[in-house]
Amino acid sequence: MDTVRLTAHPERWLGGPAPGGLALPPARPNRIHLYAPRGVYVDDDVVVVADSGNHRVLIWYGWPENDHAPADVVLGQADFEAEGPKLFHLPTGVAVIEGRLFVADAWHHRLLIWETLPEKNNQPPDHVLGQSDLEGTATNRVGRVGPTGFYWPYGFAYVNGWFYVADTGNRRVLGWKDIPEDGRVPDLILGQPHGYVNGENRGKGVGVDTFRWPHALAGDGSTLYVADAGNHRVLGYTPPPDVDRPADLILGQKDFTQSFELPHVPQGPRRFRFPYGVALCGDLLAVADTANNRVLLYTELPRKGAYHPASYVIGQTDFDGSGENRWQAVAWDTLCWPYGIWCHKNRLAIADSGNNRVIVWRLGFA
Repeated sequence: MDTVRLTAHPERWLGGPAPGGLALPPARPNRIHLYAPRGVYVDDDVVVVADSGNHRVLIWYGWPENDHAPADVVLGQADFEAEGPKLFHLPTGVAVIEGRLFVADAWHHRLLIWETLPEKNNQPPDHVLGQSDLEGTATNRVGRVGPTGFYWPYGFAYVNGWFYVADTGNRRVLGWKDIPEDGRVPDLILGQPHGYVNGENRGKGVGVDTFRWPHALAGDGSTLYVADAGNHRVLGYTPPPDVDRPADLILGQKDFTQSFELPHVPQGPRRFRFPYGVALCGDLLAVADTANNRVLLYTELPRKGAYHPASYVIGQTDFDGSGENRWQAVAWDTLCWPYGIWCHKNRLAIADSGNNRVIVWRLGFA
């Protein structure tokens, strides 16, 4: 029986309000509204949101004191009212790493980097990964799969001195010892036999060493977690891999050969449907179980084995619920297609994409 008692309650709502809970928050771009956000980052000094549907990134300096607080800086657009693909085309993952801002510009097949946190609207990036220059937007850099190009890089992570990219369209995870400069060949290609192929599940079917849509990553010095959304599972590598190898842990499926999905039935605490996000909150693992409209929490970090049950659920009243906003109304504690998640100290930030908002939850333990 679980000996850790977790408390969780929503603390801050970013994005427009939902009138009466019966209408979605508005998505028209301004300093407050969000449209289908897919990525979020929080630390002591800043909140960063990938406002994916508006093709921009918003930054709040300091902790937003009120719900629906206006953002301070917009990137990717000339002002807060502009929209449409420009610098970004569907930005997703965002994070500040060693003082630098990283953005996964997914549909431009690149990562953009600012050397310092931008303080001006539409400030241009300083560096790019995955393209030869800041003008490049081609799939796989030159159109052919290779070790230094990306195809829909939706997520990335900096874990224990390694920089990882979830190269989703190429069905692989790329890893470098430390943060690379563009063009550097990765030290690790996980999920494919080499850097010039990108077959779904290696072209052999779902297995212990394959990906369909690797989408997000998290980890510590002991385990690397990969949200393999297309196979409805999370894979874990204990210890983190330095060469391509089989996974040691599978969550969401009974074994490594299954990619089972059965929608619209009670899922319980063990199954996922398109888990697009994963994060660590100290000794707690959080998984965005996107199509089940919930976030699952594991109060003891799973390292090896299969089919471990989650301990707690956010967004539903119990493990059997899976409806969008619990098939009722938009409320503080409901979710609709949660994508990116981020943990910082006792805060869990959720990009609640289908509700055009970010919800930050406060976690407590007893």
